[in-house]
Amino acid sequence: MPPTPTQQAEARRIARALAEVGFVLPGTMTERLARCGKPNCRCHAEPPVLHGPYHQWTRKVTAKTVTRLMSDEQLDDYGPWIDNERRLRSLVAELESLSLGIVEADPRWDRSRVM
Repeated sequence: MPPTPTQQAEARRIARALAEVGFVLPGTMTERLARCGKPNCRCHAEPPVLHGPYHQWTRKVTAKTVTRLMSDEQLDDYGPWIDNERRLRSLVAELESLSLGIVEADPRWDRSRVM
């Protein structure tokens, strides 16, 4: 069965949003604060004043976790790309869900032959 006009409009909306995504960068960004090994440092005081923040970008490369520290300037440049990657995944999931709904609603399926 072909998609309904409403489903086609939804697919077009998703396609427009996909076209606006821009550059994507896989992985996650974490902000870390740390203590150093110097016993008299401010990070060991009460209350502690930790070093950082450090911007830690983590991703998988050939099944291995790779972590890099980004400068503030790099975070400004590349942080939105990580956000774009999340948006891209969300839009693809929406399109998959829409497509699966169309296929599952097709009355031509022989429901007695489900494996």
